[in-house]
Amino acid sequence: MAKILGIDYGKVITGLSITDTKQIFAFGLNALPTKKLMIFLESFFYHEHIEKIVIGLPKKLNNKKEFLEKNIQKFIKKIRIKYPKIIIERIDERFTSKIAFQAMIKLGLKKKKRKKKEILNQISATLILQSYLIKNKN
Repeated sequence: MAKILGIDYGKVITGLSITDTKQIFAFGLNALPTKKLMIFLESFFYHEHIEKIVIGLPKKLNNKKEFLEKNIQKFIKKIRIKYPKIIIERIDERFTSKIAFQAMIKLGLKKKKRKKKEILNQISATLILQSYLIKNKN
C-alpha cells in the first residue's frame, strides 16, 4: 500500500509528515525552507510511493481562510501539474500549532528548542496527518 504525505505549509518553513504503509500512523518526517519544498518533493517522490497528500487548510476562528491560502493554492497547482496522479486533500489545521507547542512543552523541550520553527512545523504536520487518518478511519 502507498503512503500519505502530510504538509503543514508555511510561508518560510514547511513541516512534513508521512504515514506507514498501512496508513495507520503519522510520523514526523522533516521541516525545510518552503522555497526548497518542490526540489525536496521531486527527490522524495522518486524514492517513496505516495498516493495522497494532505495539506492543512488554515482558517481563522470565524471560518474565513487565512492569507497564506493563496500561497498554498499556488503550491497545489504546481503539484497537480507535475504529479497529476497524486490525490490532494485538505483538512482544517486550526489549533495545530498551539497543540504542537504544548506537546513540545510536555516533551520537556527547552525554551531554546521550542523557538525552532522547524520542530513546531514538523509536529504540526504530524498532527494534521494523524487527524486526517482518524477522520477517514470511520
